[in-house]
Amino acid sequence: MKWWQLSLLGVACTIGTGYFMGSGIGIKMGGSSVILLFVLAGLVTFIVFDVLARMTADNPQKGSFQAYAKNAYGRWAGFSSGWVYWSSELLIMGSQLTALSLFARLWFPGMPLWLLACAFAILGLGVILLGTKVFESAENVFAIIKISAILMFLTIALIAIFGFLKGNPHQPKLPISYDVLIPHGTIGIWSSFIFAFYAFGGIEIMGLMAIRLKNPKEAAKSGKLMIGLLTIIYVASLVLALTLLPLTEIDGKESLFQTALNVYKIPFLPHIFTSILIIAGFSTMVASLFAVTTILVTLAENGDSPHIFAKKTKGKRELPIPAILLTTTGITFAVVMSLLLPEELYEYVTTAAGIMLLYNWLFILLSSGKLLELTPWGKVKRTTGMVLILTAICGTLFHPTSRPGFWISLLFVTAIGSVTFLMHVIWSKHTKQRMKI
Repeated sequence: MKWWQLSLLGVACTIGTGYFMGSGIGIKMGGSSVILLFVLAGLVTFIVFDVLARMTADNPQKGSFQAYAKNAYGRWAGFSSGWVYWSSELLIMGSQLTALSLFARLWFPGMPLWLLACAFAILGLGVILLGTKVFESAENVFAIIKISAILMFLTIALIAIFGFLKGNPHQPKLPISYDVLIPHGTIGIWSSFIFAFYAFGGIEIMGLMAIRLKNPKEAAKSGKLMIGLLTIIYVASLVLALTLLPLTEIDGKESLFQTALNVYKIPFLPHIFTSILIIAGFSTMVASLFAVTTILVTLAENGDSPHIFAKKTKGKRELPIPAILLTTTGITFAVVMSLLLPEELYEYVTTAAGIMLLYNWLFILLSSGKLLELTPWGKVKRTTGMVLILTAICGTLFHPTSRPGFWISLLFVTAIGSVTFLMHVIWSKHTKQRMKI
C-alpha cells in the first residue's frame, strides 16, 4: 500500500455518522462555537496520529497501538488497550446501525428499525468475508463518494448563499451572533466537545493498516494529508450549513446538512443525500467491523483472548471465522438494543463510543512518552492533547444528552479493568511458577 492509499482509507474510515449526525447533536448542545471545537479536535487528532505514525515507523507491529501499549507498560496495558478499543468499536457499530436505519426510513417508512439494522449488518459482514483486499478497494471507492458528497454540499450551499437558489424562508446569515455562538452557555459548549472528537474517530484503523505500507516511515505523511483535509472540509461545511439554517431548526435527529438543503425543495436531492448518508455510515460501520475483528485476532495471537479467535481458514483470504462470529454476536446485541431503544440509543451510544475511543487515544499518547524520544515541543503537544481529551471526557458529565454515555463508558472500563486485574494476578502466578522451574 502507498501512503496516499492509506490517506484515502483514512478518509473512508473517518467520515461517517459521527460527522453527518453527531455534528448536529453537538451544535444543538453547544451552538456554532462547536466549529472551533472541531478545529481543536482536528489538532489533537493530528497529535495522536503523529506519535502513532512515529511508533509505527520505528517498530511496525501487528496490533499497532495495542502492541505499543504492551511494549510501553507491560502485558496488562496491551490487554486493556485492546479490549477497550474492541468495546468502543462495538458501541460505534451500534451507533452506526441505528443511524443507518434512521436514514433508510425515507425509503422504507413502514419497516421496523431493527429489521433495517439487520440488513445493513448482514451486508457489512459480507464485505468482511470477501477479504482485506476487497475491504480496501470498497473503502477507497466510499472515500471518493464521501468527499464528492461534501463538495456537492459546499457547492449547493454557496449557490444558495449567493441567492441563486430560492425557497429558504430564512435569510442566510453567518453564525456569529452571541445567541448562536453560545446558546446554552459555556457548559453547553464543554458538553458538546465530545461530538467534535467523534467526527475524527477512525485514525486507529489507519494505525492498524499502516503495517501494510510499502514504507512504514510514510505513515506520518498520509496522516497529515488526511487530517488536514478533514479539518478543512468539516469546518467549511459546518459554517455554510449554519449560515443557511437557524439554530432553532436543528433537532439532532436528522443530518444537519440534509436539513439545511431540504428547504430548497430540489428534486431528488433528499434521495441523493440519503444515499450518500447511507454510504458514509455503511463505510464506517464496515471499517469498525474490520477493526474489531483485526484487534480480536491480535489479542488471541498474544494470548490475551481465547486462542480460538486467532484461527483462520486456509486459502487466499485466510478468514478468522471464530473472530467474525464473535463480532456477529456483538452486532446482534446492537440490533436488539436498536429494537428496544430506537430513539434514545443513538445519542447515548454515540457519546459512549466517542468516550471509549478517547480512552484509547490517551493510551496512545501515554505509550509515546515511553517509546519515543520526544523533544520539549513534542512533550508540550503530547500534554496538550491529553488535557484536551480529558476536557472533552469530563464535559459529558454536564449535559443530560451526553451524561448517560459517560456512565456507559465507565461501566465498560470498570468491567475491563476488573478482568485485567484478575488476568494480571494469573500472569504473575504463571511467571513465578516458571521462575521456580
